[in-house]
Amino acid sequence: MDTLWGIDLGGTKIEGVVMPLDSDEPLFRMRIDTESDQGYEHIVKRIGVLIHQIEETSGLKRPSRIGVGTPGAVEPATGLMKNCNTTCLNGQPLPTDMEAEIGSEVVIANDANCLALAEATLGAAKGAETVFGVIMGTGVGGGLVVHGRVLNGAQGIAGEWGHNVLIPNGELCYCGKHGCVEMVLSGPRLQKYYTSLSGEKRTLKEIDQRVDTDAYAKATIDRLIDYFGQGIAVVINIFDPEMIVLGGGVGNIAALYTEGAKSAEKWVFNTMMRTRIVPPLLGDSAGVFGAAMLVRD
Repeated sequence: MDTLWGIDLGGTKIEGVVMPLDSDEPLFRMRIDTESDQGYEHIVKRIGVLIHQIEETSGLKRPSRIGVGTPGAVEPATGLMKNCNTTCLNGQPLPTDMEAEIGSEVVIANDANCLALAEATLGAAKGAETVFGVIMGTGVGGGLVVHGRVLNGAQGIAGEWGHNVLIPNGELCYCGKHGCVEMVLSGPRLQKYYTSLSGEKRTLKEIDQRVDTDAYAKATIDRLIDYFGQGIAVVINIFDPEMIVLGGGVGNIAALYTEGAKSAEKWVFNTMMRTRIVPPLLGDSAGVFGAAMLVRD
């Protein structure tokens, strides 16, 4: 049987999926612990362990090409990993080392690209020709899909709107710039802003639930809506996608799909905004499904 295999490499879990060519329903899924605290070489070995266990348990033979979603990107000029929040991966030749470990060619994309690809081919944006997939959670990232293919860019950073400057001279980001989108719209920063107003610590879900009774919660969500509109409009003006899919914990805030869209429309270079902003359909499955779609011809 011809199949598509995908691996989603996370900081705590590595998940594998086997997809048939002619169906959206997975044939087999498996997860194991990443054990990233044991270092880079161990992570590569763990990927090999998962591939072997999938073969043994499913009875399916591994294909010649496997898609892999990672918490970072490959620098095209060097083949080395960069921008990974699993920091031991940075500067390492993960594609080469994985191929040596598992005996198959690997096609790597970051997790936001995999989300975008999965939602564009199987999920909320299925059928759209141009899709921007967003992850708004602990960090902020994005991926671009055109005609069912990930657009990586010359430097492997296409879609990385999270490190556009949104507030000049704002909070220092780990990337070295000040006031990045990630430092304004990520879950931890929204919670931090609420605390700066109220003196209390609450989860983002709690803040969102209190907007009708808590002035500080309302101010936090209003600020999110305003800056989200400004930040996402830059992407729309440049890429002009048919659909934007919002993943991650911040994407659970319902106001983003109504007031957030209205906020973006104020900044878009057009008399009206036709881009649709929608929630994802695939949830936690998007990453690994998107990885499998990377090797679909």
